[in-house]
Amino acid sequence: MSETELEEGLMAASARFDRALARLETSARELSGRMQRQQRMEVDTQRLVHERARLATELDKTSARAKRLDDGAHEVSRRLVEAMENVRAVLQKTES
Repeated sequence: MSETELEEGLMAASARFDRALARLETSARELSGRMQRQQRMEVDTQRLVHERARLATELDKTSARAKRLDDGAHEVSRRLVEAMENVRAVLQKTES
């Protein structure tokens, strides 16, 4: 093998190495970008999980309060009916 052929071979190998190195650097940058996006998604997911838990707690409290109000409204309604019946009974007695 002549010296020229050897130099050409080395230059070709060096060019292939440079291209491979450039592809590796590109892949490393892309991987880094994907990892950063993944980390942001994980942070966002944790934030959403926390928000969901907070909203679920709020909903439970609001549902319990609504039930208490509903129960109270039923009790008031029952007492009003009872009071109206008592008033009717008293009015009937006084009319007789």
